[in-house]
Amino acid sequence: MTTKGPSRKHIIIPISSDNAASFMKNSSLNVANINRELRNTKTEVLVDYIRSDNTGIVVVTNKVAQQSNLSIIDRYVKNSNDINSLQVEDSRLPKSKSYLKIIGIPFYPHANSQGKLTSSDIETILKQNHIFDNISLASKPRIIKVSPKSDMAIVWIDIWDVQSGQNTKLLINRCFNIGNNIATIRGANMNPGVP
Repeated sequence: MTTKGPSRKHIIIPISSDNAASFMKNSSLNVANINRELRNTKTEVLVDYIRSDNTGIVVVTNKVAQQSNLSIIDRYVKNSNDINSLQVEDSRLPKSKSYLKIIGIPFYPHANSQGKLTSSDIETILKQNHIFDNISLASKPRIIKVSPKSDMAIVWIDIWDVQSGQNTKLLINRCFNIGNNIATIRGANMNPGVP
Protein backbone atom coordinates (compact mmCIF):
# COMPACT_ATOMS: atom_id res chain seq x y z
CA MET A 1 0.00 0.00 0.00
CA THR A 2 1.27 3.49 -0.87
CA THR A 3 0.21 6.60 0.99
CA LYS A 4 0.52 10.20 -0.08
CA GLY A 5 3.43 12.05 1.46
CA PRO A 6 3.85 15.71 2.39
CA SER A 7 3.53 18.52 -0.16
CA ARG A 8 6.21 18.74 -2.85
CA LYS A 9 6.79 22.29 -1.61
CA HIS A 10 8.48 20.82 1.46
CA ILE A 11 12.22 20.25 1.47
CA ILE A 12 13.35 17.68 4.02
CA ILE A 13 16.83 18.05 5.52
CA PRO A 14 17.64 15.06 7.76
CA ILE A 15 19.75 16.17 10.75
CA SER A 16 20.00 15.24 14.41
CA SER A 17 17.52 16.72 16.88
CA ASP A 18 20.33 18.71 18.58
CA ASN A 19 21.35 20.29 15.27
CA ALA A 20 17.70 20.97 14.39
CA ALA A 21 17.13 22.71 17.72
CA SER A 22 20.25 24.87 17.24
CA PHE A 23 19.26 25.78 13.69
CA MET A 24 15.69 26.61 14.69
CA LYS A 25 16.81 29.15 17.33
CA ASN A 26 17.46 31.60 14.47
CA SER A 27 14.78 30.38 12.07
CA SER A 28 13.57 33.82 10.93
CA LEU A 29 17.16 34.92 10.24
CA ASN A 30 17.81 31.65 8.41
CA VAL A 31 14.71 32.16 6.24
CA ALA A 32 15.86 35.68 5.32
CA ASN A 33 19.40 34.51 4.51
CA ILE A 34 18.25 31.55 2.41
CA ASN A 35 15.84 33.80 0.51
CA ARG A 36 18.68 36.26 -0.18
CA GLU A 37 20.78 33.40 -1.60
CA LEU A 38 17.86 32.20 -3.72
CA ARG A 39 17.11 35.72 -5.06
CA ASN A 40 20.77 36.08 -6.08
CA THR A 41 20.26 33.19 -8.49
CA LYS A 42 17.11 34.78 -9.97
CA THR A 43 14.84 31.91 -8.96
CA GLU A 44 11.15 32.31 -8.19
CA VAL A 45 11.36 29.80 -5.34
CA LEU A 46 11.44 31.40 -1.90
CA VAL A 47 11.26 29.97 1.62
CA ASP A 48 7.99 30.65 3.47
CA TYR A 49 9.08 29.17 6.80
CA ILE A 50 11.22 26.50 8.47
CA ARG A 51 10.01 23.96 11.03
CA SER A 52 11.52 20.97 12.76
CA ASP A 53 10.12 17.46 12.86
CA ASN A 54 11.32 13.98 13.82
CA THR A 55 13.52 13.67 10.70
CA GLY A 56 15.31 17.00 11.07
CA ILE A 57 14.16 20.28 9.57
CA VAL A 58 11.58 20.98 6.88
CA VAL A 59 11.91 24.04 4.68
CA VAL A 60 8.55 25.07 3.22
CA THR A 61 8.72 27.01 -0.05
CA ASN A 62 6.26 28.97 -2.17
CA LYS A 63 6.85 26.71 -5.23
CA VAL A 64 8.28 23.26 -5.87
CA ALA A 65 12.07 23.50 -5.64
CA GLN A 66 14.41 22.36 -8.39
CA GLN A 67 17.76 20.64 -7.82
CA SER A 68 19.59 23.97 -8.10
CA ASN A 69 17.43 25.38 -5.27
CA LEU A 70 18.14 22.31 -3.13
CA SER A 71 21.88 22.83 -3.65
CA ILE A 72 21.64 26.44 -2.45
CA ILE A 73 19.67 25.45 0.65
CA ASP A 74 22.05 22.52 1.35
CA ARG A 75 25.08 24.79 1.12
CA TYR A 76 23.50 27.36 3.47
CA VAL A 77 22.51 24.77 6.09
CA LYS A 78 25.86 22.96 5.97
CA ASN A 79 27.78 26.25 6.29
CA SER A 80 25.66 27.45 9.21
CA ASN A 81 27.60 28.14 12.40
CA ASP A 82 24.77 26.68 14.48
CA ILE A 83 25.23 23.04 13.44
CA ASN A 84 27.77 20.29 12.80
CA SER A 85 27.88 20.02 9.00
CA LEU A 86 29.13 16.42 9.16
CA GLN A 87 25.78 15.39 10.66
CA VAL A 88 23.68 16.97 7.88
CA GLU A 89 22.40 14.77 5.06
CA ASP A 90 21.55 16.12 1.62
CA SER A 91 18.13 17.68 1.34
CA ARG A 92 15.39 15.95 -0.61
CA LEU A 93 11.88 16.49 -1.76
CA PRO A 94 9.26 14.36 -0.01
CA LYS A 95 7.88 11.19 -1.46
CA SER A 96 5.09 8.80 -0.62
CA LYS A 97 5.61 5.82 1.65
CA SER A 98 4.91 2.23 0.73
CA TYR A 99 4.57 -0.61 3.21
CA LEU A 100 5.96 -4.10 2.71
CA LYS A 101 6.54 -7.20 4.77
CA ILE A 102 9.21 -9.82 4.33
CA ILE A 103 8.41 -13.41 5.29
CA GLY A 104 10.64 -16.48 5.52
CA ILE A 105 13.39 -14.88 7.59
CA PRO A 106 14.82 -16.77 10.59
CA PHE A 107 14.30 -14.99 13.94
CA TYR A 108 17.66 -16.36 15.14
CA PRO A 109 19.83 -15.82 12.04
CA HIS A 110 23.24 -16.33 13.61
CA ALA A 111 24.47 -19.91 13.57
CA ASN A 112 24.74 -21.58 17.00
CA SER A 113 23.43 -18.46 18.71
CA GLN A 114 20.29 -17.27 20.41
CA GLY A 115 20.96 -13.70 19.15
CA LYS A 116 17.73 -12.27 17.80
CA LEU A 117 17.37 -10.63 14.41
CA THR A 118 17.79 -6.85 14.71
CA SER A 119 16.88 -3.85 12.58
CA SER A 120 20.58 -3.39 11.84
CA ASP A 121 20.78 -6.98 10.57
CA ILE A 122 17.86 -6.31 8.21
CA GLU A 123 19.38 -3.05 6.97
CA THR A 124 22.66 -4.88 6.22
CA ILE A 125 20.82 -7.69 4.41
CA LEU A 126 18.88 -5.19 2.29
CA LYS A 127 22.03 -3.24 1.38
CA GLN A 128 23.75 -6.45 0.26
CA ASN A 129 20.90 -7.52 -2.02
CA HIS A 130 20.71 -6.07 -5.54
CA ILE A 131 16.90 -5.93 -5.66
CA PHE A 132 17.02 -3.16 -3.02
CA ASP A 133 19.66 -1.08 -4.86
CA ASN A 134 17.45 1.95 -5.56
CA ILE A 135 15.26 1.60 -2.48
CA SER A 136 15.43 3.93 0.54
CA LEU A 137 13.96 2.93 3.87
CA ALA A 138 11.56 5.48 5.36
CA SER A 139 12.00 4.08 8.89
CA LYS A 140 13.75 1.33 10.80
CA PRO A 141 12.57 -2.20 9.93
CA ARG A 142 10.27 -3.78 12.53
CA ILE A 143 10.61 -7.44 13.43
CA ILE A 144 8.36 -9.92 15.24
CA LYS A 145 8.23 -13.68 15.61
CA VAL A 146 5.63 -15.44 13.50
CA SER A 147 4.38 -17.17 16.66
CA PRO A 148 5.76 -17.72 20.17
CA LYS A 149 7.08 -21.21 19.34
CA SER A 150 8.28 -20.37 15.83
CA ASP A 151 11.88 -19.66 14.88
CA MET A 152 10.79 -17.51 11.91
CA ALA A 153 10.16 -13.76 11.75
CA ILE A 154 8.07 -11.29 9.83
CA VAL A 155 9.79 -8.01 8.98
CA TRP A 156 7.85 -4.87 8.11
CA ILE A 157 9.65 -2.24 6.07
CA ASP A 158 8.49 1.22 5.01
CA ILE A 159 10.10 2.54 1.82
CA TRP A 160 10.10 5.87 0.04
CA ASP A 161 8.15 5.54 -3.17
CA VAL A 162 6.39 7.56 -5.84
CA GLN A 163 2.62 8.03 -5.68
CA SER A 164 2.02 5.29 -8.26
CA GLY A 165 3.84 2.76 -6.03
CA GLN A 166 6.41 1.95 -8.73
CA ASN A 167 9.13 0.79 -6.29
CA THR A 168 6.64 -1.39 -4.43
CA LYS A 169 5.45 -3.02 -7.64
CA LEU A 170 9.05 -3.93 -8.47
CA LEU A 171 9.51 -5.64 -5.08
CA ILE A 172 6.22 -7.43 -4.36
CA ASN A 173 6.50 -11.23 -4.71
CA ARG A 174 10.27 -11.07 -5.26
CA CYS A 175 12.38 -13.63 -3.40
CA PHE A 176 15.94 -13.46 -2.13
CA ASN A 177 18.28 -15.59 -0.03
CA ILE A 178 19.15 -15.01 3.60
CA GLY A 179 21.65 -17.73 4.40
CA ASN A 180 19.94 -21.02 3.48
CA ASN A 181 16.45 -19.47 3.68
CA ILE A 182 14.41 -17.89 0.92
CA ALA A 183 12.63 -14.71 1.95
CA THR A 184 9.60 -13.37 0.06
CA ILE A 185 8.43 -9.75 -0.12
CA ARG A 186 4.69 -9.09 0.19
CA GLY A 187 2.57 -5.97 0.20
CA ALA A 188 1.29 -4.75 3.55
CA ASN A 189 -1.18 -2.24 4.88
CA MET A 190 -0.13 0.74 6.93
CA ASN A 191 -0.20 -0.29 10.58
CA PRO A 192 0.80 2.63 12.80
CA GLY A 193 2.42 1.46 16.00
CA VAL A 194 2.85 -2.16 14.93
CA PRO A 195 5.15 -3.42 16.51
